[in-house]
Amino acid sequence: MTPRPALALVLAFPAPSDYDEKLEAQERKKSDQNKDVKGANVMWYKQTINNACGPYAILHAVCNGDARNGILPNSHLSRLLAVCAPLSQSECARVIEEDVDLEAVYKSVAQQGDSEVPESPEDVVGFHYVCLVESHTNGRLYEVDGDKQEPVDMGTQGPGEDVLSATGLGVIRGFVQRERERAGDHFSLLVLAPQ
Repeated sequence: MTPRPALALVLAFPAPSDYDEKLEAQERKKSDQNKDVKGANVMWYKQTINNACGPYAILHAVCNGDARNGILPNSHLSRLLAVCAPLSQSECARVIEEDVDLEAVYKSVAQQGDSEVPESPEDVVGFHYVCLVESHTNGRLYEVDGDKQEPVDMGTQGPGEDVLSATGLGVIRGFVQRERERAGDHFSLLVLAPQ
């Protein structure tokens, strides 16, 4: 039912109250040697704005793999990608934080939904988003989550595979099984696909 190739998957899931603490503990165990080096294989934005994991997931979805070919030249997004691509993670995060046009679009879209918009950016919300994308340089599948310290290489895609092929679906199923015990069954999947 989904047009192919699927360019990115955005998974929304209920984040238990201890999600951030457990993620932080996992991330502390990883090596910090490349913590502030921009990756060449995948465009990744470190999330430094509270309650904005949805927009970060969308940025990850459209700035990677074949999806980035659909970014209109001279658009705000094309300029943002050009500015951020060569920057370190901390420099890129600062660009996103200071982008008033991106913030205005985010606020206007957030007001259109059915969900209650938190009054304060510091309010705790019950859901989180992660994104699966294919690299625009090496064809590997990556989990990109702005709350992590770096993208996670999930493996090689086979010839002609997209993010909804066996590798991508295996990652999603594994993620749901791992999180289901803590998060329940309230998962949603958004697929970025051609028209």
